[in-house]
Amino acid sequence: MSGYIALLMFAAVCLTLMLGYPVAFTLAGTALAFAAGGIIAGVFDASFLSALPGRLFGTVNNATLIAVPLFILMGVILEKSRVAEELLASMARVFGRLRGGLGISVILVGTLLAASTGIVGATVVTMGLLSLPSMLQGGYKPSLAAGTICATGTLGQIIPPSIALVLLGDVLSSAYQQAQLSMNIFNPKTVSVGDLFIGALLPGLLLVALYMVYVLVVAWLKPEQAPPAEQEPVPASELLKGLVPPLLLIAVVLGSILVGAATPTEAAGVGAVGALLLALAKGQMDFSRLREVSRDTMEVTCMVFMILIGAALFSLVFRGFGGEELIHHFFEQLPGGVLGATLVVMLIIFLLGFILDFIEITFVVVPIVGPILLAMGLDPIWLGIMIAINLQTSFLTPPFGFALFYLRGVAPDSLATGAIYRGVIPFIIIQLSVLVALWMWPALATWLPAQLAR
Repeated sequence: MSGYIALLMFAAVCLTLMLGYPVAFTLAGTALAFAAGGIIAGVFDASFLSALPGRLFGTVNNATLIAVPLFILMGVILEKSRVAEELLASMARVFGRLRGGLGISVILVGTLLAASTGIVGATVVTMGLLSLPSMLQGGYKPSLAAGTICATGTLGQIIPPSIALVLLGDVLSSAYQQAQLSMNIFNPKTVSVGDLFIGALLPGLLLVALYMVYVLVVAWLKPEQAPPAEQEPVPASELLKGLVPPLLLIAVVLGSILVGAATPTEAAGVGAVGALLLALAKGQMDFSRLREVSRDTMEVTCMVFMILIGAALFSLVFRGFGGEELIHHFFEQLPGGVLGATLVVMLIIFLLGFILDFIEITFVVVPIVGPILLAMGLDPIWLGIMIAINLQTSFLTPPFGFALFYLRGVAPDSLATGAIYRGVIPFIIIQLSVLVALWMWPALATWLPAQLAR
């Protein structure tokens, strides 16, 4: 009976979030309310809550999670110092004279921005403000312009180095160890954030390539929808000045992780310092802007860790009510074994992506279903990449996709909401195709980490 109370608690959290209450306090408040009611009714053991201080200390003491505020700082500096704006202008000058060239520029710059911020809302809003007016004025079909920006903004879920992958890697590592202990493996292996970064590289680059192919095909078949820009050639030195520094920064951060020269946390520190030096060199950083950058970084970091605290309390109470055992039993009874269980989990995560951000799903849902699926024999890197692309697709899907709402908030009134919805459909098909390919060929996510581990 208490297991069903856990499911009722989960439903209560979703309902409360839909009413607009803050995520962190919704998770913690709902968990405490149900725990108090369960203690009074005699169906909840209060001793479960005694593990909370140890969990919170372990979270704050987790060196991997230090990468989160550092990557956030790096992304905010690149955004506030107008480095992204200059990079877009430089890319547009390189590709603008080609049909579909401006769209290609938006995809490339959005990919770099998504990798540096890892936050869907920040990327979509920034690219919407920077590139949407240019694309519309350049004669691009509104739906194509909107779809390109929304799809590119969601790449922050999968392109490393990504905050989403940092958080997901940390949670999956704990879930993997828990799964191995449940199988009486008392020297459990771990999966690092760096492994997840490496595993996401090929699927992420495949998505970027398919996005660009789609824009080029549209420009070739229907030139009026993605015309070339009318502009004069610019000197190579001017282009290099705008392109090389941010590209070099991203390459150093990601390359140091891939070759094993630095941990994600160390690389995040290098990236944050590098972004600050880059902004200073461009004369785009003073004390006032630094204070603004620090404040924005602190706000996002506090949000992430408050959600983590609320999620830790929620998962403890959920487990105390026997919710984990109930879900484990449910998965065991599903037809199709591990295949059926994985399909159900992916569908649930996709639907939850309509009402929850990746942080909530990572901290609340993955700790519940992750150990069960991994105990069934799934590869943790493959599962992490599948979840990331699944959420990326959910955030792009009408009518509830977060990316659509973010762009709608900054787009001019002349851009119809229906055009935004129509524009993302081809990109959703591309993402689903990559998801199916990853399902059919798991080596897309597991081959490169295995090669670099040798």
